[in-house]
Amino acid sequence: MTREVYSQLRLDVEDTSHLVVQVAVAQHPGARVTEELTFLLDGVRQEPRELAGPHRSRVHVLDCPRGRLEITYSASVTGTADEVTEEPLDRATYLRPSRYAESDRLAAEAAAEFGGLRGQAELLAGVSSWVGDRLAYVPGSSGPTDGAVDTLLGRAGVCRDYAHLVVALLRAMDVPARLVAVYAPGLSPMDFHAVAEALVDGRWRVVDATLLAPRSSLVRISTGRDAADTAFLSNYGGAVYLQSAEVRAVVAGDLPTEDVTRLVQLS
Repeated sequence: MTREVYSQLRLDVEDTSHLVVQVAVAQHPGARVTEELTFLLDGVRQEPRELAGPHRSRVHVLDCPRGRLEITYSASVTGTADEVTEEPLDRATYLRPSRYAESDRLAAEAAAEFGGLRGQAELLAGVSSWVGDRLAYVPGSSGPTDGAVDTLLGRAGVCRDYAHLVVALLRAMDVPARLVAVYAPGLSPMDFHAVAEALVDGRWRVVDATLLAPRSSLVRISTGRDAADTAFLSNYGGAVYLQSAEVRAVVAGDLPTEDVTRLVQLS
């Protein structure tokens, strides 16, 4: 399977800023990636530094002076990445509560709803279905500081809110879980997408309670405890205004068929 992905961010940098950008696809063995990333400040090419992030993600940083910055990324991803297996610190990291996935505050709710389920695979299916049934996908219904508890109380959100609630409930049931930012062929409206990933029998499996795109077509960008680790853009030390963001992701040929009963890995 070949996927073509593209993103472009246009920013007004009002004062010198330290920018942290996560739009390039993670480089896992198995998949072949041909890509191009450009940073243009008032039409002049800039050279960001590439840093190795967690789980083979890549972080690009730039100390950017005042001006209009355009960040453009395109990639062709062919094949499927090797299975993502458990790393030594995964359980210690992804069983803990985090900023947007307050699993400690949802322990009683999780036990009441899912205490009768047996096995991690059954828990994944049960939590995903429960979250999908109880939330309404409503753009603009949540804010950037809302966590899983806010989402549960509000009963509405967007992809990151669905993923945070799934992650929090799974952690509350002692299943290691984390958030992944992805390119998502088939997503409508098209944007960066967020899904959950849970550890089952030593393998990381994707969980997407929104059901908005086939899981087998997703392309990993960044991985972390929650959205605090996976934001496509962060700035420090100056004022930056995002003027526009464009995202595209397509599959060569037909989209794969989604089977919600299958355990699926991210490619």
